[in-house]
Amino acid sequence: MLDKAAHENFPVAPFFLPRARRDDLMAIYGYARLVDDIGDGDVAPGGRDAELLGLGRERADDRLAMLDAFEADLRRVFADHGTGPRHPLLRRIRPLVRRHGLTPEPFLGLIEANRQDQRVRRYATYGDLVAYCELSANPVGRLVLGVTGTASPERIRRSDAVCTALQIVEHLQDVAEDLARDRIYLPAEDMDRFRVSEADLARPSAGASVRALVAFEAERARCLLNEGTPLVGSVHGRLKLLLAGFVGGGRAALRAVAAAGHDVLPGPPKPTKLSLLREVGATLRREG
Repeated sequence: MLDKAAHENFPVAPFFLPRARRDDLMAIYGYARLVDDIGDGDVAPGGRDAELLGLGRERADDRLAMLDAFEADLRRVFADHGTGPRHPLLRRIRPLVRRHGLTPEPFLGLIEANRQDQRVRRYATYGDLVAYCELSANPVGRLVLGVTGTASPERIRRSDAVCTALQIVEHLQDVAEDLARDRIYLPAEDMDRFRVSEADLARPSAGASVRALVAFEAERARCLLNEGTPLVGSVHGRLKLLLAGFVGGGRAALRAVAAAGHDVLPGPPKPTKLSLLREVGATLRREG
């Protein structure tokens, strides 16, 4: 999990946070990462996770069964009786949930997003994609606000905008990887508008129409980041720096996509650490 965290567009649990806060954030990241790995069929070989969830190794490839079993174990986190969850990651989550008074809804949203990935592989409209991000991305931001004790309706609204933007940016970076999994997160209505076919997305390099489509979606993500950026200025201290890292990470990733000429098909354009630091600094100056 730590290795995967290092490859995200934004710092997950940076060094400047107190150890307890870093541990909380890594527990949340670990939860989200494991749910995604189950949904993508990327769980560790050998079926250990399935076995921990009471399914047995032979069920490790049944993604929906794994997600159902994981949800059942998650509900043990919130139960007032019983022996508690079976999976060690959920046992780690349990004291965090009780300490911060977290509710099941954000955790369940992430599971439901991965169930949706098993049955929905194309999105007709941008609105459909945003609704998916409400499950797949926004719960993470809400959990961050929850563990930092800073949740409010306005901050949640801003956080949702940032998280949806980060999800869209990741989708743009991973067009080729997602297509290999038979998933397309570019809205069909936009593909039609820019005359982009699925065959165009399977090419080794993007033509003009694909580049124009990616640039269009990138601008949508940039607008969402702008909408959410005041979240940074609404908090103080180290939390301000953490949230600036999320926003700056999204902006740096968008710059990397633009620097690649919006050709994301050869592989995901990734920001450099220097670019990330510059964007974090710019965000702090704007919201200071």
